[in-house]
Parts: sequence; structure tokens; C-alpha cells
Amino acid sequence: MEGADEPPRAPKLLCTFNTPEDIAQFATGCDADVGGMSTVHFELDESTAKAASARDAKETSSPHDTHVNRPTGKFWGEMKLAVRRELEGRIRGGYAGFRSKPRPTLFGEMTDDVSNHEYLALRVRARGHPRTRNSYFVNLQTDGPITTDLWQHRLFFRRDDGGWEDVFIPFRDFVLTNAGELVPEQVQMYRERVRTIGISLLGGNSGVEGPYELGIDSVSAVNVEDVTDASVLEKVPSEGTQWQRPPVL
Repeated sequence: MEGADEPPRAPKLLCTFNTPEDIAQFATGCDADVGGMSTVHFELDESTAKAASARDAKETSSPHDTHVNRPTGKFWGEMKLAVRRELEGRIRGGYAGFRSKPRPTLFGEMTDDVSNHEYLALRVRARGHPRTRNSYFVNLQTDGPITTDLWQHRLFFRRDDGGWEDVFIPFRDFVLTNAGELVPEQVQMYRERVRTIGISLLGGNSGVEGPYELGIDSVSAVNVEDVTDASVLEKVPSEGTQWQRPPVL
């Protein structure tokens, strides 16, 4: 009797940001939607399609260096904490974000199964004002009864020169939040049905204002053999989040 097939471990590409059609699959929002003053843009950046010169590559060399020679997504704007005068004390400013749009079909909504993968991998670069670079969060929405639930983890950059890098986040380290607050009773992420993937800049959490810019090339689900940053394998669980994760039920 033959044994059961091994679950697939090959990297699974979840999102790309290389064509106008790719960018159209994402929605944006910011505090200006409810009376804040921040701005948000998400567009295709054609300038990244130009191959870097040998001199540029030498000047920007880094242990975490990754080269991208194709159009990529560009998430940018101005982060502001102020709100309209008549709304002061009633709403909170200081956020902007983008996320993939739901994918309805005749037979239900399309989702991604990442249960056979251990890490979320993002090829990104952080530009804009340096003080905005430590306020990005990755957001995953899974199929569940509470549509406002989000699994979040801080997007931690190792480069400070605006160059491309691959960031690896263990799925087990995401924490469950709702309306920006940690859910007291943590549960296991339902990784069999991931509905949407997004990134937000939460300046209001850290009092951060200024111009921001995030470049993004792709998002994938990978396993330990695909992780190119050895320090990730030594990371303490919950490091990189803004919360100390409670026990999972």
C-alpha cells in the first residue's frame, strides 16, 4: 500500500505587482475617508524596470540585497495625525493602507490555502521619510464570521538605504486583532482560507507623520528551505509585532 502524498512545499505565489492589471486588484484607504488629513496612492512604478548599473549595485550592496528589474507597486502619500477641526476628539487620524480585493465567483469566493507553508515572504523596499519606515504592518484576512478580524504583524525592514529586500514572517507569529486592538483570546489562524492580503501604515500608533513610500514586487508563501535570511530562523516569536502575544487556545 502506497503512503499518502507529501504536501506540496514549493513556494506559492500569492500576489504580484508588475502590471496595471495587478495594481487594479487592490483597494486603498486612509483616514481621509472619515475626516482625517492623510493621503494615499497606489500605482505602478515603471522606473524599477530599469536595470541598475554596476556602480549603483556596488554602492547599494547589502547582505539583504535583492535586485528587481521590472515594474513594481508603489504605495505612497503623506501621513498626518491631524483631522478636520469639527472632528477633533471624535476620530483618530494617522493611517493608510492597501489590500487585495475579494475575489467572488459563481461558486463562492476565491481564497488561498497556505496551510502547507510556514512563512509569508514579501519582496519590498522602504523609502519616504525614515521615521515612517517602522510603522508598516502586514494584514491577512481569513474566511470567518467576523469580517473585521485581521491577522497582523509588523513589517520590519533590515535595510535603511531604500533598497529591495526579502522579508520573511512566520505565519505562527501573526496576532489576531479587531479594530486595531489585540483580541484577548488568540486562536490558530485559519490558513486554509486566506481572503485578502494587505499592508497598512499606522502612524497614529507611534505618533509618526511625514511622506511615506513603500515599493512592493511580490508576496508568496514559502517554507524554511526557501528563507534566505538566516536571522529569521533565530527570531523570537512575537518579535516584530507591537504586542506580546497571549497563549493560543
